[in-house]
Amino acid sequence: MQNPGFIVVEGPIGVGKTSLARRLAETFGSELMLEGAADNPFLQRFYRNPRAVALQTQLFFLLQRAQQMQELRQGDMFEPVRVADFLMDKDRLFARLTHDNEEYKLYDQVYSHLTIDVPKPDLVIYLQAPVEVLIKRINKRGIGYERGMEPNYLKSLCDAYTQFFHFYDEAPLLIVNAAEINLVENESDYQALLEQISLFKSGRHFFNPMPDALQLARAGEKHA
Repeated sequence: MQNPGFIVVEGPIGVGKTSLARRLAETFGSELMLEGAADNPFLQRFYRNPRAVALQTQLFFLLQRAQQMQELRQGDMFEPVRVADFLMDKDRLFARLTHDNEEYKLYDQVYSHLTIDVPKPDLVIYLQAPVEVLIKRINKRGIGYERGMEPNYLKSLCDAYTQFFHFYDEAPLLIVNAAEINLVENESDYQALLEQISLFKSGRHFFNPMPDALQLARAGEKHA
């Protein structure tokens, strides 16, 4: 495959972006940058009562991500591939959902100072799935404080992601319907995605893969 450069995997909570980012990094033998949710001391309280610690939670993530981007900018520019499970440009998305007007003004001032000259990805992979699928995956992975997440919040988050990427044009964008596939445990699903990455050069592309069972059923219909 042609070297894709700096890859970012994005999507709402539970869609599988971190797992896919790990696998892509293994495939390309690359540096991996992960969102350090487990390091955020406010996150558990945020899921119990979002309004109480929304600003602290988001500022912690902002400072953490900005530091990672700084290290990327100062790092070896000849690193063959880098993979991240967060897009700096979407940081405001969470802030708009949870902050009141005054909190958002303060957050935005900090954001503007910390994100000057942030490196742009060479490819963004945006994973989509319905809320009910996300809830099942969140429950399956068994992180206690995530299980109390309100479905309405998750729905608002998915809607915000959809709107954000509808207008996103800062980098080539591959939008993947991840509702019926497993990009980590299913080799054919993963190889299909790698093929899309190898063919994708610029602009915006939609990848809507069929699960194996449906592919086999349709193949059987053709030969019937």
